Amino acid sequence: MSNATLNRFFSLHYLLPFLLAALAIAHLIALHVHGSNNPNGVTSNGDRYAMHPYFVFKDLVTIFLFFLVLSIIVFFYPNLMGHSDNYIPADPMVTPVSIVPEWYLLPYYAILRSIPNKLLGVIAMFGSLLILLILPLTDLSRIRGNQFRPAMKLAFWLFVVDFIILMWIGSQHPETPFVEIGQFATAFYFAWFLIITPFIGAAENTLLDVATIKTNR
Repeated sequence: MSNATLNRFFSLHYLLPFLLAALAIAHLIALHVHGSNNPNGVTSNGDRYAMHPYFVFKDLVTIFLFFLVLSIIVFFYPNLMGHSDNYIPADPMVTPVSIVPEWYLLPYYAILRSIPNKLLGVIAMFGSLLILLILPLTDLSRIRGNQFRPAMKLAFWLFVVDFIILMWIGSQHPETPFVEIGQFATAFYFAWFLIITPFIGAAENTLLDVATIKTNR
């Protein structure tokens, strides 16, 4: 790895925040122009909520809370999310004992390490992000949103717990039992999108059809 490679990576990291900021602005514009999904899961246009002022002020509360927590960490606890190994000066002659990425990359690093094959591990790491794109296709439920779906609520919080476990595993050394826990959490991560979500949606549709038939009789 030469100086030219480091300069390219630095330029990429410098430009990406501006790209993400532009995407966030475009997302807000699309929400304002086209609207959002109904939180009640009802597809009727007559029961939709207006974005302004309901969601605008709701999102502002979340944004200000996020900036409050971020400011506290930045100004008072700047090393809270860091790892001691990341403060060791880089030495091309010494390989670190264990690479520890930043905290927001730990879940994907855990997925990378959970697969012994390097190529498959890289594919799984990028696939863990791209798999979000198939969620509109794998969610087979006729009701969008989890407001009236208790099974999907439970599955969602299990997914959140699994994501936190992956974050914890990514910060640990690749040894027993962390490797096995990471492999199980990785399998659950992909199964949530490919198996659990479609199964819950199909089951809900079937139960809804059965209830409708009984009501009509």
